[in-house]
Amino acid sequence: MNQELNEHVAQLVNDCLPGNSIDCVILGYENQQLKILLLQWKNKDVWSLPGGFILKEEDIDQAAHRILEERTGLKSIFLNQFYTFGSRERSQMNGVIQAKRTQEMLRELEIDNPDFVRWIQGRFITTGYFALTDIRKTYPQPDFLSKKCEWKALDDLPELILDHGQIIEKALEHLRIQLNYLPIGLSLLPEKFTMQDIQKLYEALLQKKLERSNFQRKMLSLGIFIRLEKQLTGAANKAPYLYCFDKVKYNKLVSKGIGFSY
Repeated sequence: MNQELNEHVAQLVNDCLPGNSIDCVILGYENQQLKILLLQWKNKDVWSLPGGFILKEEDIDQAAHRILEERTGLKSIFLNQFYTFGSRERSQMNGVIQAKRTQEMLRELEIDNPDFVRWIQGRFITTGYFALTDIRKTYPQPDFLSKKCEWKALDDLPELILDHGQIIEKALEHLRIQLNYLPIGLSLLPEKFTMQDIQKLYEALLQKKLERSNFQRKMLSLGIFIRLEKQLTGAANKAPYLYCFDKVKYNKLVSKGIGFSY
């Protein structure tokens, strides 16, 4: 028996709210690809969203920020609660396969605390959060049930447990609806970027091509960019300008809504 791990799960049962969990869709952007932070289960070729449980003495938003810090190493991340997943069927999704995976993992990890086994296999209502972060600043860390915590491209996701694929789709749907009110560029782009960089980011989010001159004209008309030096990669006359955000103007505009369609 793994005494340390069994003591840990016993503490979870004692300290956390039963039947309630949090799942986080943590989004990053790298090499013109949207990426999502995922956990791979120990001894299994199956992945899940970073998540966790809510301490009895903890607000739900506090729990979400704690989970984000544990998985990414960062404290100041944009975080938004977007949906509650409470279907009676969600804990039975993948049916026998999911139950077998859980039982095998607990056995292989030598977790035999009967209270925890009943607790973890019961029905859970989960609250979904999405977070926006700069991948370059994160330090992904697995939890006690996982062996890996890695960024995966949105268009090439591995097999996910339960309804985690649906949770990702719901988060992206919410993000697209609220696009004009979210700090997308400031959260996902590096400090310096080109107009092409920000266009590619929006194309990845919207899953459609945008007309270059029209997009750049709209963006530059917002007055939220500071033009910097050129990005010298070849001929100087073809080098694009680098930009950064005027954070005061950017945050003020986002709070009101950027106000145009894509």
